[in-house]
Amino acid sequence: MHLADCLLFDDAEALVIDKPSGLPVDPPRDGGPSVTGRGAELKLGFVRSPVPAHRLDRDTSGCLLLARHPKALKRFQAAFADRLVVKTYLAIVAGRPPGEDGLINQPLRKRSTRETGWRMVADPAGQSAETAWQWLASEGGTSLLRLIPTTGRTHQLRVHCADILGCPIIGDPVYGRSDAHGMMLHASSLKLPRPGKTDIAARAPLPARFTDMGYADPDAPSGGRT
Repeated sequence: MHLADCLLFDDAEALVIDKPSGLPVDPPRDGGPSVTGRGAELKLGFVRSPVPAHRLDRDTSGCLLLARHPKALKRFQAAFADRLVVKTYLAIVAGRPPGEDGLINQPLRKRSTRETGWRMVADPAGQSAETAWQWLASEGGTSLLRLIPTTGRTHQLRVHCADILGCPIIGDPVYGRSDAHGMMLHASSLKLPRPGKTDIAARAPLPARFTDMGYADPDAPSGGRT
């Protein structure tokens, strides 16, 4: 798939693509394609290839914001640091969480061991990490959740679902277990206010791997609880 076919938003300083699951943002150590490596596909008549303003895990699909020039990149990164960017995710998790919604405030830190490599763990001495969550539907021993992080820590949503809610994301090989459907985490929308300009706003529709597990898009006109 050509990355221009994934375009959700585009103007003179920004674009948002629906990043496919399995495509890393940065070039992997073992080589292979990446968003930055295929940046020329997103020039669309501009001189520079756009640069990602944030990161999504390789197996997370959905809204990825890129900047068309260095000044825009600096502003976007500052907006992320100031928590002005609203990002919404959809996830299919194992089981059903306690209750229907809530706010997780659990600091995280990186832990490395020779046996298992590195992973993020809940730790009061770690960096602050906050996630709002909402139960949307359940099907066949799984649940569809809406997740809204107000911080952007590495693996934040994956750890909060697995360790705090007790419901690991389906297909997460680190904090849960692998699944034939892949990792069921999707960045469904992104919004960034721009004073004096039109807000950057994009929505990435629910991928086929979600509908294959029996879930409708909750943000589509026909979406809703099941």
